Amino acid sequence: MANGERVIQFSAREDGREDQFKQVWTQELNDVFADVARYYDRANHVASLGLWNWFRKSFLSTIEVKSGQRVLDVCAGTNAVGIALLGKQRDLEVHAIDRSEAMQEVGRQRAAQRGLHIESVIGDVHKLPFPDNHFDVVTLQYASRHLRIMDVAKEIQRVLKPGGHFYHSDMLRPGNKLVERLYYGYLRACLTFTAAIFRSNSAALNCRDYFISTLRMFYSADEFSQLLRQLGYQEVSSKTLLGGMLGFHKAAKAPER
Repeated sequence: MANGERVIQFSAREDGREDQFKQVWTQELNDVFADVARYYDRANHVASLGLWNWFRKSFLSTIEVKSGQRVLDVCAGTNAVGIALLGKQRDLEVHAIDRSEAMQEVGRQRAAQRGLHIESVIGDVHKLPFPDNHFDVVTLQYASRHLRIMDVAKEIQRVLKPGGHFYHSDMLRPGNKLVERLYYGYLRACLTFTAAIFRSNSAALNCRDYFISTLRMFYSADEFSQLLRQLGYQEVSSKTLLGGMLGFHKAAKAPER
């Protein structure tokens, strides 16, 4: 398949995802994250059967940062990644962008408790409010399923410096059909369980089917690698955990000639 045909194919899939989920993306997710912000990290520990810290450490182990670099954390949530990177390299200049004021307020408090500062912006990550060639490193985790990810990846490429790196982590659609069925069954059960013990509001409860559907229409690890390559990223590599249920990607913006 020619490169142009692959780009058209990915664009068509993105159109289909947006058509299916636009109402949730634009009208419902803010209310969901306003509710879950207060217990987001605890709920992830429960839902992952205590593996959440392992997931995070595994992702962080793929991220390379150097003294004085400028880092952008896209869909930063409660600033877990930004805080961890500052723990690795104290003199980083870390910026965060997220659509949820509630999640970022929790993130601001968490950073302040550790004596750290992360520059926060509330906004639409499909149109990053930063200049071209501005960041050495950009990260994005656990949010791609809620985005028109092809457009966001283009924006990330724009704001990266030539030779800069993009690091991505998210739940993915497993390539194995049996693993996929078991995965969705477990997620349905654990979403109901965590919603009950943390007393989620109606907005979060109503989105349980949505969270399964987004995975059904999302990308496998290999497909996401192909998408990044079609956008012009170089040195694309990936790593998966738990049979492809979770994936990490690293990609570079082409250096200047």
